[in-house]
Amino acid sequence: MPASPSSPEFPLVDAVGRVHQPARERPRIVSLVPSLTELLCDLGLAELLVGRTGFCIHPREQLRSVSKVGGTKDVRVDTIRELAPSHLVVNIDENRRETVEELAAFVPSVIVTHPCTPQDNIGIYRLFGGIFGCTAEAHRLVGELETALAEARACGEALPPETVLYLIWREPWMTVSRETYIAAMLALVGWRCAASPSSNRYPAFAWGEDWLAPVARVFLSTEPYRFRERHIDEVVALSGVPARLIDGEMVSWYGSRAIAGLRYLVALRRTLAQQAGAAARAR
Repeated sequence: MPASPSSPEFPLVDAVGRVHQPARERPRIVSLVPSLTELLCDLGLAELLVGRTGFCIHPREQLRSVSKVGGTKDVRVDTIRELAPSHLVVNIDENRRETVEELAAFVPSVIVTHPCTPQDNIGIYRLFGGIFGCTAEAHRLVGELETALAEARACGEALPPETVLYLIWREPWMTVSRETYIAAMLALVGWRCAASPSSNRYPAFAWGEDWLAPVARVFLSTEPYRFRERHIDEVVALSGVPARLIDGEMVSWYGSRAIAGLRYLVALRRTLAQQAGAAARAR
């Protein structure tokens, strides 16, 4: 059980400006955000989780006994009501507003999150740490993230920038805009997402459109579409540039996964740069 909460070091304000108070009794938490379910466990709060979505799969062993309440979009409201949570963790992009409003009618504390950049995770660590009385664990994660952010920036500054296309879907082909969390992760290591003319955060596109001309590399994400090795040759033929799989969880999951995700991107960026250098020297 986490230590008893004390006066928080930082204001406990969530993404919609709602001020929260430290939990005074043993919390009962339902999380509708897979990456933040993982964060709650990494903060030592697994035993306080009473509900999660079916997509909340990490860490698997700790979550095995936690009740499932549906998906991130198709939540079973009655199931959550029966669990009688004191706190609900939601996200602006991942959960439906009307569902959250329905749940807010009987859940005392609804914590709304909306990280847009890797740096935004620092505020979430501190928010959860202050609410749930685990400020020491939160402080540890802040330090680890700040180190990973510095390493990513150094990597991005040391290598020539590349324009990339990050694929999240097939039929129709879809990518991410530069305003997404994914694009912000990639940008830290010097991979700049191609600029679609669409105003959509996750635009569909057709191969051969003019804005794809600067793309030097294509990444096929392992989620939400399950891109596999067999798709790489197809994408190379369509794009005319190198393509490879990329771990979607490492790039798109925030919370504590952002720390490992940044280190993953640094290692990948350096590896591909070394391979490109070796190929150039061999010519």
